[in-house]
Amino acid sequence: MTTFVIVGGGLAGAKGAEALRDQGFDGDIVLLAEEANRPYERPPLSKDYLMGKAERESVFVHDKGWYADHDVDLRVGIAATAIDRASHEVRLSDGTSVGYTKLLLATGSSPRQLPGAEDALYLRRVEDSERIKAAITVAKRLIVIGAGWIGLEVTAAARTAGVEVTVLEAAELPLLAAIGPEVARVFADLHTANGVDLRFGVRVDQVTAGSVRLADGTVIDADAVVVGIGAAPNVSLAQDAGLDLDNGVLVDSALRTSDPDIFAAGDIADQLHPLLGKRVRVEHWANALNQPAVAATGMLGGDAAYEELPYFYTDQYDLGMEYVGDIRGYDRVLFRGDVPKREFIAFWLKDNRVLAGMNVNIWDVVDPIKALIRSGHTVDPDRLADPGVPWDDL
Repeated sequence: MTTFVIVGGGLAGAKGAEALRDQGFDGDIVLLAEEANRPYERPPLSKDYLMGKAERESVFVHDKGWYADHDVDLRVGIAATAIDRASHEVRLSDGTSVGYTKLLLATGSSPRQLPGAEDALYLRRVEDSERIKAAITVAKRLIVIGAGWIGLEVTAAARTAGVEVTVLEAAELPLLAAIGPEVARVFADLHTANGVDLRFGVRVDQVTAGSVRLADGTVIDADAVVVGIGAAPNVSLAQDAGLDLDNGVLVDSALRTSDPDIFAAGDIADQLHPLLGKRVRVEHWANALNQPAVAATGMLGGDAAYEELPYFYTDQYDLGMEYVGDIRGYDRVLFRGDVPKREFIAFWLKDNRVLAGMNVNIWDVVDPIKALIRSGHTVDPDRLADPGVPWDDL
């Protein structure tokens, strides 16, 4: 009997099982979920679920009966501990092993740990979100270390609940690596306008559950501390198996690793992108949602390539935004709309070609932004910045 094994009980793992069944695979599927929960989505953990706007059941990818109904052997609380590529077996944390014909790695990522911050709160799992939610409920003052997407979303949730928040960031602005200084200032202004104490260019020296001491000796007291300083891909299983790695598990456009019987999707996949012409590893929901269908096609012997552009979104206070593309190498940022009102589209350009776009409180424009990026043609910056020029005329 043909057996496909999926390692990872997040969105990518669940969507991998779904895609295999949707594409007609009738063999055995074993889905290994290290957590005790069935697969769930992570964006709500720093958004609606954290803010109490969504019920716990809403975060799960499928309902309880889906796995049995689709003959998927879901094993919760079971981790893969090793891959024996020669024998096509995965060793498991319960001492057993399972053989595979094809293997999909969807092991996700883990929060980067801040040395000495063992008493702080981190956000990755649903239980983490519940702990932070509980802290926000009773806290008067919160410290957030790290002004990335997770840190800022937690900050927005806490401020919306009336908690005083101090954000500590080593860089000079939030989100610098993700969106560059031109657009990062929009998010700095947003949080300042909502009463956040933003402190940039600071280095943390010591963290306890109730205070943070900075390198200059400043001590900031709080009722809770949340650390959000990025994530690292969970590649130890792939590394121990001898798969090729760099900034994640190296995969081709079909999401196949250096072993033709092993595929990777989601946070760990460092993919050679056929459109962008370079490797891209994206730690966002859209990759976990969409890549597994391409991996499933390859596992079934078909021909497919993952060509979706990197995409992510955030909601903070009254700001909602979507981002698509890859800003690396940009030489100019151009704004279309009203930046002070936070109703605009930002474009990152290279030699007057659109690399990426971000729509802020303007909707139903992702498809035309994608079309501009995919076309690769040069644009007239003045016309691009003019909201009165139709998309088809750019």
